[in-house]
Amino acid sequence: LYSSAASDGYKRQLPSIPQKRFLKILFSFTILDTIMVQLGMESIFHITSNLPEVESPMSQVTKRALEQSLKNLLLKKPLTKITVGDIADDCGINRMTFYYHFKDIYDLVEWSCLEDAKRALDENKTYETWQQGLLQIFEAVQANKPFILNVYRCVHREQVEKYLQPLVDRLLLDVVDEEAGEMTVRTEDRQFIAQIYSYIFIGLMLDWIKDDMREDPQQLVDRLAKLIKGSMAEGLSRFKL
Repeated sequence: LYSSAASDGYKRQLPSIPQKRFLKILFSFTILDTIMVQLGMESIFHITSNLPEVESPMSQVTKRALEQSLKNLLLKKPLTKITVGDIADDCGINRMTFYYHFKDIYDLVEWSCLEDAKRALDENKTYETWQQGLLQIFEAVQANKPFILNVYRCVHREQVEKYLQPLVDRLLLDVVDEEAGEMTVRTEDRQFIAQIYSYIFIGLMLDWIKDDMREDPQQLVDRLAKLIKGSMAEGLSRFKL
């Protein structure tokens, strides 16, 4: 009745259920499930899949530990040479714990990129501080240079862009909303303006990464600020109703 993978100690702790009784219970649930589906109700076996997923603080701790192990290993070898076993060993966990949190290494990479970007953008969402927010993203990327360069070289540029796009879009949409002030501008037009600036920001950052992060981020941000100064307010005024 129980999985052969279970330990003998674990088996002794479980109550003994006669096989015939277990099969009767399972058969009863199967009949009930069939009736529910025929009545147009949701399958009893699928109900739990729709419950909201709540991540525990311990889960976040484990994910961050796995992220750090990945970054430790990237100091020694490229991403394509790292295995789940390597990460698990460095983190002091088993492989199944890794797969409980992430589908594969690239899932961990995506999560790490998103988390780093979120931390960099935190509290820097107003028009007065967008330069500081963008500079902090550059600095966060630079601080994780071995990690980011490995990801950039081993993952398609489009994937890296996908990681950054939602976060930069959110930052810029907040900036657009604040700059619009009392102007009446349609939501889709605000989103369009934010998207255009997002392309500029992300494109600039990806090219900087491709060039091995040689240029000083502060100079890049300062030059960009000069280029687009006043242009957002001007653009919004053209879409004003």
